[in-house]
Formats: sequence, C-alpha cells, structure tokens
Amino acid sequence: MTEKKKILVVDDEPNLRHMLQVLLKKQGYQVEQSADGADALAKAGEGNFAFILCDIRMPVMDGKKFLLACTESGIGATIIMMSAYGTVDDAIECMKLGAYDYISKPFNSDEISLVLKKAEERERLKDENRRLREAVRGHAFPDIISRNDRMGRIMELVKKLSGHKTTVLIQGESGTGKELVARALHYCGVRRQGPFVAVNCGAIPAALLESELFGHVKGAFTDAGHDKIGLFEEAHGGTLFLDEIGELPLALQVKLLRVLQEEEIRRLGAAAAQKVDVRVVSATSRDLAGEVAAGRFREDLYFRINVFALSLPALRERVEDVPLLVDHFLEKHGERMGMPGVHPTPEALQALVRYSWPGNVRELENCIERGLVLCDGATLGLASLPEAVRACAGQEHRGVDRSDSLSIKKGAEALERQLIVRALEQTGGNRTHAARLLEISHRALLYKLKEYDLG
Repeated sequence: MTEKKKILVVDDEPNLRHMLQVLLKKQGYQVEQSADGADALAKAGEGNFAFILCDIRMPVMDGKKFLLACTESGIGATIIMMSAYGTVDDAIECMKLGAYDYISKPFNSDEISLVLKKAEERERLKDENRRLREAVRGHAFPDIISRNDRMGRIMELVKKLSGHKTTVLIQGESGTGKELVARALHYCGVRRQGPFVAVNCGAIPAALLESELFGHVKGAFTDAGHDKIGLFEEAHGGTLFLDEIGELPLALQVKLLRVLQEEEIRRLGAAAAQKVDVRVVSATSRDLAGEVAAGRFREDLYFRINVFALSLPALRERVEDVPLLVDHFLEKHGERMGMPGVHPTPEALQALVRYSWPGNVRELENCIERGLVLCDGATLGLASLPEAVRACAGQEHRGVDRSDSLSIKKGAEALERQLIVRALEQTGGNRTHAARLLEISHRALLYKLKEYDLG
C-alpha cells in the first residue's frame, strides 16, 4: 500500500486549518496542524513532510520568517504560501525565499488541489530526471543528458569504443555536444588516467597551427626563443581532440596523416622524430565527404580519421530531451548563481520545447543562464526568455498575461491537453510511447485522455 504523503498546515485561523485538514484527508494526505511559525518549525524539523501550506501573517513567527528559517535549516518540504493580504511583491519575495508557489485567500478546494497536483508532478519529474541522469552517468559523461533512442545508441557505442585506440570522427551541427562525447570516449576508457587535450583547428591561425600541434625547437623560426612541446606530446598517453578538423589547411593535413600512420611527430626545426602514444578523436560540423569531393580535404586523411563515425542528432531531432536539459541547466546554473530550485512555468516550457534551437544544446544552455539572470523568484517565465523563443509559445497561451485570461487552472489544463495531443501525433497514436514523452505513467495518460475527451 502506498504511504500517505504528509502535509503540515500552518495558519492562526482554526476554521481554515480544520477546513484544509478535512479537504486534504479526503485527497489521501496525512495532515498535521500548527497555529504559528515557531511551532511549525519545530514540527517541520522532526516530521518528514512532503508539503507545507503556510500563512504569511501569524503571531510569534510570521510566514516569511518561517520560510527563511526552513531554508536555513535545510528542511526539504515543498512550501506553498497563503495570504488574504497578498500583493505581487509579497509573492515575488516568498519565491525568492524558497517558496514553491503562492496562493491568495479566499481560495476554493480546486485551487488547492491544482497547486498540490502541480507540486507533486514537479517532484516526480525532478526524481525521474535525477534517475535518468544517474543512469546516463553510469555509462557516459555527467553532462550528457538524454533519453533519446539515437543518443542512447551513440552512448552504447561510446562504451564499446572507449577501450580501444581506434580513431573516431564525431559529426554534428555546432552545439550538439561533440566535445562532450569526445570526453566520454576518453574518461570512460583505459586512457582516463592520461591527459585529455582539446584544440579547435579553426581558432588558431594557420601559420601557428603546426607549431601548436607538433611543437618546435629553439631557433626554428624568428620568434622561437625556446623549445616548445606541441599538443601531441602534451596528450601522450591520453587523447587529443581535434575539433573542427575540416578547417585544417591542406599542408597540415599531409603532416597529420603521417603522424597517424607512423605514430611519431617531429618538432619544427628538430633533426629527429619521436614516438607518441595518442588516441586522436576528431569532430566536424562540415560535410567532410563533400569537402573531399570539392578537393578541400584529403581523401586519405578522411578515411584515416573516419575509422569509426558517430553522428550526433540536432536538438530539434531529440525534442523529448528539452525538458530534461532545461531542468539540468536550471540546477547547474541555479546553484552557481545562488538561485536553487527555479523551475519553468508551463508556458515557458512549452515555448522552449517548440523552439527549433539552431544553436542546439549550447544555445539552450545560454538561454537558461540568461533566463536565470532575468527571472524573479522560483519560476522561469516567458518574459525571461529571448524574443525568438517567446514567439514559439502557443497563440492561445500568449494571452495568459492579459487581464481576461488569468486562470491558472484553465491555462494549465489547456497546455496539458495540447501537449497530450502533440505527443500522440508524434508517436502515431501509440499511448505507451506518448506517456514516455509526456513523462507520466500509462495509467495517468489514460485518465487524462478520458478527462479531456480525447478518446
């Protein structure tokens, strides 16, 4: 039998506490009461409460002081504030202090049920996201977050390839995570104790690139005042990641081919070559086969670096990963910026999922970091997103900010219904797969299909 979730109701009005206790018990919760913040703080420290409903204006210790004390004490319950005198500023201040949501009195039972339903779904998604990330980290690299089937197959290949010295070519658009996959190849394999050295072949002037890769001896050219080791020597015993290898000048392509074949390098100006033990992983956002056909890339080098190819999908081809990545980047940058626990509003998440992300995962991460700077409280709303992303919110939801469309309940239901329809369209009506995309159980989806009369 499922254990009942515990809720603490904190309010100095006995009638309201009693009403909430009766309502919440009917919904299957285990309810305790407190008449002020000080008593509630003692109970919260001892009891394992999932949620706390707390009034703002109370004797002994008011709601804001209670909220601050809970945050400082590390109490992990999800706290929802209540007030009959609330303003927008109060709501924002409570969010900044760590509240999950804010509800104005008087409220009806449906409003309380909706807020708790959203809070439970948020906690479920956080737990599932955490489990998914841990599962991925078990066989890849911590920052590769995906539940996409194609990415899953790529990471399985990474596991198999990581134990070998085979040269690998990683292909994909800019921002798809090519360096992360290269690092996974290195840190999951036998070379993880050795260095991982990365260089962007397009970021270094052609005149300096040979010296950077192979090093030089003192006096090799005018400015060579001392010996310098190159990146191949620096990566000895480990992995050298050649990003944007398609930018490599033809003259250097010949020398790189020789290094890969002979496994030895010669510093500029040196009389003798020296052996190096380096695994080379290359990456490109170009069509290298097309570059070969156009005479801009050597065919023999192309075949040498392309012993095994990994083609990464664009983010628009793995839409189901967007909510996971949003959660990951909110957690990553939120902790760094002192803003833990921020979550997107349904409208913001809808826009983030619908946007095409030409800059892929890198663009999404930058968008989330920017949004954290601009957002107020514990929610990331549409207003904190770039204009191009905001434009992807559904027309029917853009009016949520208007005075005639302020119903949270109606907005949440409309968004939920639309997401279900889209998931069914993407999966060709397969309800099991649609439930996975929606990150809910198959049983919950069947209930919602009936609720929204979707057959």
